[in-house]
Amino acid sequence: MMHDGGTRPAGPVTHAWWDSAVIYQVYPRSFADGDGDGVGDLAGLTARLPYIASLGVDGIWMTPFQPSPQVDQGYDVSDYCGVDPLFGTMADFDQFLDLAHSLGLRVLLDVVPNHCSSAHPLFQQALAAGPGSKERELFHFVEGRSSAPGPDGTALSDLPPNNWQSVFGGRAWSRATPGSDTDTEWYLHLFSAGQPDWNWRNPAVGGYFENVLRFWFDKGVDGLRIDVAHALFKADGLPDAPSASPVVDGLRSNPLVSDQEEVHEVYRRWRRLAEKYQPHRLLVGEVNLEPARAARYTRGDEMHQAFAFAFVRLGWDAAAWAAVGSELETARKLHGAAPTWALENHDIVRSTTRFGGGETGSRRARAALVALLGLPGSAYIYQGQELGLPEVDVPVEARVDPMWARGGVTRDGARVPLPWTEDPALTHGFSLQEPSTGPWLPVPAGWGSHAIDLQQADPDSVLRLATQAIGLRRRLWDEGVFTADDGGTWRVEEGNLLLCERSGGFLVAVAMGTEAVKLPAGVVLFSAFPLKEDGWLQPDNAVWLRRG
Repeated sequence: MMHDGGTRPAGPVTHAWWDSAVIYQVYPRSFADGDGDGVGDLAGLTARLPYIASLGVDGIWMTPFQPSPQVDQGYDVSDYCGVDPLFGTMADFDQFLDLAHSLGLRVLLDVVPNHCSSAHPLFQQALAAGPGSKERELFHFVEGRSSAPGPDGTALSDLPPNNWQSVFGGRAWSRATPGSDTDTEWYLHLFSAGQPDWNWRNPAVGGYFENVLRFWFDKGVDGLRIDVAHALFKADGLPDAPSASPVVDGLRSNPLVSDQEEVHEVYRRWRRLAEKYQPHRLLVGEVNLEPARAARYTRGDEMHQAFAFAFVRLGWDAAAWAAVGSELETARKLHGAAPTWALENHDIVRSTTRFGGGETGSRRARAALVALLGLPGSAYIYQGQELGLPEVDVPVEARVDPMWARGGVTRDGARVPLPWTEDPALTHGFSLQEPSTGPWLPVPAGWGSHAIDLQQADPDSVLRLATQAIGLRRRLWDEGVFTADDGGTWRVEEGNLLLCERSGGFLVAVAMGTEAVKLPAGVVLFSAFPLKEDGWLQPDNAVWLRRG
């Protein structure tokens, strides 16, 4: 457990720090605004670091703050080794990193290797160089389909190279130079048109990104979260995807745009690079595949962790939790890396809303957070999850997510700025100076009821519960109750009682039915809500229990 600002007592380390880690995900735009411009920044984050340390977490994962046109809120990177002025300067980052380390917090950054911004200098050079140039070989520039006349005699020169669709909706191809008679090539973008995909079959791309990794590792960053880690390579030749429909949607349903075998060699090289540093740097993959496939990215010479995406999407369903948990345990036994648990992130509807909304959703999200922190492996908490924040229905006119414009889906509701104070002044404390404008996303009425200052003073708040659970989790690791080799045996008992049993007789139990259920014999170590009757668990409650 962390003490007094986040430092830990010295002691022997028998496993990698990330095996037991609780990582707090920071979405910088919405965490704290240091300069009053309505957008969260590095100065605000640095000022609020003691709060993160007070939670007892091991580290921070930050979503992108590098230079970007902000088409996709920073996931369209134009300079991988800089800081966007929207968030501050490199000196601000260095100050943040130094303070984080002094508080005992590791720092993970996002790296986005599948695509960059269309404003990236190398993409701009490729556009200028024209068809057939070496510069265009860094990306996927391809001629459109045959320009032979169609049945009505018109030319078919405006057809994209294949039927692939963007994750954000619409086709995954745009013309390099719209309307040009001499440059008829298209470029691939699995996301927005402002995010061209790199061509990882060109070795120069791999060399470029290894230099990016070295830059941040040399600065002292403790690890990287790798965006869309499974999609770097596309099927050779870029053929049409097999489909009964004329188009194939996104990443999950198109087998040709992700999980190509060549991608694993990239992470073997990155693992060797990460292990040249002392201490070794952590590699965490966003690998949105079925558990058996995702686990292959965490083989002993590849990434250390990959998010358990089959888990993060779950609803309040005991059978589904047990089935996914069992799949992840099978994958762990096969490849060795423990699951990396999360229930929320900046792309997912918040669990309070996903689990039913209102008071029911709040109770279930609280129980789910306790369950999450008791599972074998590392855990990631998204900012505001420790407050029980619900998803916000951002007004249509205020939505900025490119998925909304192209596909009618918005992720803005999980990205609304944090409420630091009940008082609405300074946008509930989100801005540390008098704001010159409102926050980049509007906060709803009553947002202050979830505020950090209120919850810090309330012994029964979600925030106090999360802090206590993280502290107990640390003690159980220190005492050897939890180990890096723990597995999880999952089952559902009568009344929709979900059980995950770790090694050593430690159980996580979650009541997912509508009636109170009998608990297995043992000592209750922790509960999301006080037990109303010994040996029985009320609906929408979770406990940690130790047998023997």
